Amino acid sequence: MPHDRPDDAFAWIDAQRERRDRAGLVRRLSPRPADSPLLDLASNDYLGLARHPEVTAAAAAAAERWGAGSTGSRLVTGSTELHTTLERELADFCGFEAALVFSSGYAANLAAVSALSGRDALIVSDAGNHASLIDGCRLSRAGVAVVPHADPEAVRKALGAAEEDAREEAAEGTGAVPAPRRALAVSDSVFSVDGDAAPLADLAGACRAYGAALVVDEAHGLGVLGEGGRGAVHGAGLAGAPDVVVTATLSKSLGSQGGVVLGPARVIEHLVNTARTFIFDTGLNPAAVGAALASLRLLRREPERAARVRTVAMGLYGRLTAAGLTAVRPDASVVSVRAPSPEQAVRWAADCRAAGLLVGCFRPPSVPDGISRLRLTARGDLTEEQVERAVDVIVKTAPTA
Repeated sequence: MPHDRPDDAFAWIDAQRERRDRAGLVRRLSPRPADSPLLDLASNDYLGLARHPEVTAAAAAAAERWGAGSTGSRLVTGSTELHTTLERELADFCGFEAALVFSSGYAANLAAVSALSGRDALIVSDAGNHASLIDGCRLSRAGVAVVPHADPEAVRKALGAAEEDAREEAAEGTGAVPAPRRALAVSDSVFSVDGDAAPLADLAGACRAYGAALVVDEAHGLGVLGEGGRGAVHGAGLAGAPDVVVTATLSKSLGSQGGVVLGPARVIEHLVNTARTFIFDTGLNPAAVGAALASLRLLRREPERAARVRTVAMGLYGRLTAAGLTAVRPDASVVSVRAPSPEQAVRWAADCRAAGLLVGCFRPPSVPDGISRLRLTARGDLTEEQVERAVDVIVKTAPTA
């Protein structure tokens, strides 16, 4: 039915906003000052490198030499010697043949999932995967089977069912043996909501039983898990495997911006030629590349930073649960604390902020299970005094059930 007024094309937006408001799900931007007095347990700067003098100096030096922007797509003018150096050092650090840097971790995930699948492919996706992996599945035009969270047996069954369907189709047709269907399983290495780690070795076993590839998003694993922060895939003994591809962001542990895909050289060459978020996107700016490279070299030099993040996370978890709060035991840097409702989660986070502590607040639809949470990110540069202060604020401001 046409609207009564010609200028009412977006009236539906007002109706949706009213529904969000009633459900306590309205989100607002909150610009932060350059020098915030708040104790930060909300950012993803896991190693505390975003403001490290070596990292910021490297960013400034790269901008001074190469310019503020990369000036074009990577295939035209957007690649610099810095990009190549970062790719080489990331691949070497994480244990893969090759790497390809993107303008964001989101773009890297869209590229890896969509370019390695397609209309004739099957993707098996964990129900707890990040939105970028989910969007990659949607854009791929592949068949997608969403399986229960962190369940390798469900992945195995989905791959097996697809193989059986192909055999039945062949039997009903010419009787010829069907060509192997392109298939891959996709999973976060550490899930962003609760901070739990995926059972990577078992997932790889399920994939190999059916000749499927495994694509793992190391956004929350790189810099925290594995030997010296090389990631959960490296820790599981899967780095460099011919059937494993890793994606990661440069904006968390490395304190910069951008994303990367790591894997066999032929996979990386395929992405250069087919990944739309690589071909048609402007290359990552030189300052971000320089900063990420400096952070990576710092992590190589000071591998104890990764272990410190895990120690801080477990310290937060232990103190919060001892105080009677419900939290999920962290496998990496994320500590998830349950809230009774979306409205109470928002109020809890606001009360923490008023007391000088910045925490994350996850509510539907950002959480797949519908349970609202405070999301705390342990940073390797936090002192014991700061951890105690954070716990004290969270406990004192906790809502009553």
